Amino acid sequence: MNILYCGDKGISSGVLISILSLIKNNNEALEIFILTIKYEGVKPFEEKTAKFLDKLVKEKNAKSFVKLIDATEVFVENLPKKNMGSYFTPCSMLRLYADKIPEIAKLDRILYLDYDVVCRKDISEFYHTDMEGIEAAGVLDIYGRRWYHYNGLFVQDYMNSGVMLFNMPECIKTSMFEKAVACCAKRWMMLADQAALNKSIKKRKLMPAKYNDQNERPSEDTVLHHFSNNFKFWPYFRVQKVKPFEIDKIHTVLKIHEYDDILEEYVRLKENL
Repeated sequence: MNILYCGDKGISSGVLISILSLIKNNNEALEIFILTIKYEGVKPFEEKTAKFLDKLVKEKNAKSFVKLIDATEVFVENLPKKNMGSYFTPCSMLRLYADKIPEIAKLDRILYLDYDVVCRKDISEFYHTDMEGIEAAGVLDIYGRRWYHYNGLFVQDYMNSGVMLFNMPECIKTSMFEKAVACCAKRWMMLADQAALNKSIKKRKLMPAKYNDQNERPSEDTVLHHFSNNFKFWPYFRVQKVKPFEIDKIHTVLKIHEYDDILEEYVRLKENL
């Protein structure tokens, strides 16, 4: 299974937890790619961390690997100019350059995961879903689906970009990634990478919510639990942000303990980051 993460040094803890959860729940070989950049104040994902993660995944399956790829050149050649000063770092848009990375462009498919996604169950059914004629498969965004529509005013089709399965040959055929990058270069957007993908993907496959559960607590059937920001309205409006590596908050705010074995392993290994 081909997996993609994108980011700078700051995602290291989240990626370690995410990979530990993938190792625990999946037996297939994991071919993991991490895109990063060396660009104006960005602290790139470190090579030593990638080498440690590579060794870690090979302990479970000798055919697995983790490969760090410097995407600075393709990023600089196609800067998302209108969104460089957004709330998120430029690295949040790196998945939009997947078609420009030879190692990824040649793949049949690749599953992109945000660094704050934890795997609860085997993802093979999702990963191997039929993608014929489909550019990307994903799950509706729990908030945005009410406000953004691309195939009709009353059609819910706005996907959360934290978990997306890309059919690389189809995406290259339709120039989907190029359209998304061009969109980011010409127009400012809130959640630029997610908005650009939703605007550019014309052939999408909506999957059950269990494959990108964005609620603060997982359901019994949750396969991929995404620790995305949640809106809280009582006793006052606020945005609740809890990430997998914030262990105290996981226990006290979310009252989740089912990941404790993974988090204990993370604490033991995090000094290697």
